[in-house]
Amino acid sequence: MYVLYSSPDAASLIVRLVLTELNLPHDCPVLDRAAGDMDTPQYRAMQPLGLIPAMETPDGPMFETAAMLLYLADRHGGLAPAPLHPDRAAFLGWFMFTNSSVHTTLLHLFYPDRVGGPDCAAAVLQAARARMQTYLTLLDAMVARDAPGWLSADSPSVLGYYLGVLIRWLAINGPGHPSYFRSADFPALHAVLAALETRPAAIACAEAEGLGQTLFTNPAY
Repeated sequence: MYVLYSSPDAASLIVRLVLTELNLPHDCPVLDRAAGDMDTPQYRAMQPLGLIPAMETPDGPMFETAAMLLYLADRHGGLAPAPLHPDRAAFLGWFMFTNSSVHTTLLHLFYPDRVGGPDCAAAVLQAARARMQTYLTLLDAMVARDAPGWLSADSPSVLGYYLGVLIRWLAINGPGHPSYFRSADFPALHAVLAALETRPAAIACAEAEGLGQTLFTNPAY
């Protein structure tokens, strides 16, 4: 049994999608931020920064979303190329690119004050928006050119679910917001996400967290 400590529409959603897709028994207790659930000694022992998510596994507690995704894919198989598969190298490169470049830049768009302070927030936003455009364009071109099995409309993957939630968040605040990007502007990625959001796992998780039917391609804002 996995225990994923969560909050609605937070990074825990990415891991929840993978647990559900793999049909793994799991529980998703919701943490009460206002009540200080993330600051208890017990939670900090699992997640030193008191962030979401943390997860109890058969091998002990884990933190960091990307680590959980790779752990689940490698332990249970099916959602990423196996460690000795010829596609593993390319998959890892783009997976780490998504984690270190796309996810990090998204945080800069959402929390520019954390990066440069209030006086530099506008400059941080401008630079982050330009980087995000570059990163999503590169991903879209790669999918269109290579049609990799580990990021395709034909089968789910940990990378597909990871990107699906990140792109969901980029669209969630609507046109005019500095963080706004829509999946439809990246046709190859859009096709992958449109297929993913129709899978039973995505539908179940969206329903559980009250997120609507077009989870990735047209989130409500």
